[in-house]
Amino acid sequence: MEYHVAKTGNDGALGTAEQPFLTISKAAQVAVAGDTVTVHAGVYREWVKPANGGTEDARIVYQAAGDGEAVISGAEQVKDWKNEGGQVWSTEVDNSLFTDRNPFKEDLAGDWLFEGAFVPHLGDVYLNKIPMYEAESVEKLQNPEVWPQAKYPEESKLVWFAEAGEKTTKIWANFGAADPTKEDVEITVRPFCFWPEKTGLNYITVKGFTICQGAPQWAPPTALQEGLIGPHWSKGWIIEDNEVFGSKCVGISLGKDISSGHDWTGGKGKGGTQREQEVIFRALHGNWHKDNIGSHMVRNNIIHDCEQAGVVGHLGGAFSTITGNTIYRIHHKRVFHGAEVAGIKLHASLDTQITNNKIYGCYRAVWLDWQAQGTRISRNVFFDNLSEDFFVEVCHGPYLVDHNLFLSPMNFRNMSQGGAFVHNLFAGRILPKEELGRATPYHFPHETAVAGYNNFSGGDDRYVNNLFLGDGDKEVKPMTFFEHLPLPERKEREDGGTVMDGVPADSICYLHPAGLSCYDKYPTGDEKMPWEYTEEERKERIEKYGSIFKLGRWAIPVQIRDNAYFGGAVACSHEPDAKVCEEPGITVTVSEDKKSVKVCITNADLLGGEGSKLLSADTLGTSYHAEMAYENPDGTNIVFDTDFFGKKRPAGNVTPGPFEVMGSEKQETEFVL
Repeated sequence: MEYHVAKTGNDGALGTAEQPFLTISKAAQVAVAGDTVTVHAGVYREWVKPANGGTEDARIVYQAAGDGEAVISGAEQVKDWKNEGGQVWSTEVDNSLFTDRNPFKEDLAGDWLFEGAFVPHLGDVYLNKIPMYEAESVEKLQNPEVWPQAKYPEESKLVWFAEAGEKTTKIWANFGAADPTKEDVEITVRPFCFWPEKTGLNYITVKGFTICQGAPQWAPPTALQEGLIGPHWSKGWIIEDNEVFGSKCVGISLGKDISSGHDWTGGKGKGGTQREQEVIFRALHGNWHKDNIGSHMVRNNIIHDCEQAGVVGHLGGAFSTITGNTIYRIHHKRVFHGAEVAGIKLHASLDTQITNNKIYGCYRAVWLDWQAQGTRISRNVFFDNLSEDFFVEVCHGPYLVDHNLFLSPMNFRNMSQGGAFVHNLFAGRILPKEELGRATPYHFPHETAVAGYNNFSGGDDRYVNNLFLGDGDKEVKPMTFFEHLPLPERKEREDGGTVMDGVPADSICYLHPAGLSCYDKYPTGDEKMPWEYTEEERKERIEKYGSIFKLGRWAIPVQIRDNAYFGGAVACSHEPDAKVCEEPGITVTVSEDKKSVKVCITNADLLGGEGSKLLSADTLGTSYHAEMAYENPDGTNIVFDTDFFGKKRPAGNVTPGPFEVMGSEKQETEFVL
């Protein structure tokens, strides 16, 4: 059955093309497995709550008709503004407008949300679809100053403040030079746009919509993770070809549910690591299994202006594919901050494939936290991200990272082990650090069942056939693990050390130049484990590698080979025969508006010449703890026989980096986003 929805329809009609429904919600109550809901052009201001799911062979499909933009909005327009003097206006709305909760009354709150200048609310005000900034008081609206953390400073001068009463909510706003009675001004009134109230509604497709402007709550891994759209703990959704924007927190949420724990307060009691461990075992005691949960497809969406994450998930995103998406302007306002912010932030990304995405202008691009096992990050483009392009935290692997363009100043922040990095372009810094204070699980291959627990002494990483591009700065600089580039100036102590006031000694690490010299003191693959050495041999290696080799703190050996280092990038000491050239040979240029990036191979001869044989994943071995190969989710081998663009690689003399170069021709690629 195909149901039609149109702004000319009636919910008392038959739902046919000739007699369409008026709301998507009406169709969502009657659609069953095998049905299609076709939505015609218009703005549908509603929370769509599907009543039923489909089956693997008979999905329920919600699709835009293609006759104009079909919008599912969590906001309502407000035209009744009164000038309060200068550029400040006010309006008062009846609280009946807020059908589920009043977002201007509800505080933003949750686990891993950090304290800021003031406690923000879930509500938002939009001027011509651009989210404005909440102010601490109505007095702050008269002469607004630039918010110091804002990525787009001028936007931060557009501010609002609200007071929620028992019957009405009053909102004041400074719209700058704009007249709100003549512009498109909206306020959030609903938490969700497309979100089932029930769990376990499987095999639903949502295709071709604009999904925007809702007020979901902060989404930590220890609580229900809300978003504008999401499967709400189910299996087999396809979310594709949509534009998703304007979320107070998350755009697309793939999990988790509420039944495995909802400790969103972050209050006193157990620590976050323990709470998260309990969440995992509660989920396993429930129905967290490949047959029931995950295996979603998030494909070819444009996701922007979400202040926590573009895509989030804990447990519920396992076995999924996130591909072909453009993600930008994530956490750009920075009025609040927390430990869950990224273009894509996933916990337990078992066998999840993150491929062919363009992620830029975000706080950070991709953050994999806990249990990145069987995960593959391939052929993505990252640039203009403030913190870093890629962060992997307390994961044992194996996870595979291949053919990516890492183009921000900080490329990779590594507090894990068991990663394999193949044919990437690294044009920034890499920072590895051990984490001995936390133990997280690893799993049996391609399953949710837990195989064991351990902490993170570091290492067990592989870097093969990558290209590193330096910036001319070869100084080693002290920093804390969570700082950004460029680093602040440090005071010098009398003994020549560097002062980092208020920072515990075990939080200090050292930022090495672009390249892999940060791994110089890690043991290599031909080393034995510390307990296999005699006492004399162990003393020699402690002298060679430092404390990283001590019992209880030993790093797992690394594999580093066949990489190339250009433009001042520094090779790892374990790779004495590496291809090293002070000339860049390749340039990276970001446009002034930060909306495109150009990668130009200026000297192909430098990349050519003698190279390694064609690489396959079975040469990478297995990860140390999970004892699992770097393989496809179905257990088959991966052969790296095509480059970033799909060009076939030769059997020998393979070019390091993501681009296979043949001949000495100049090659130029521009990614316009």
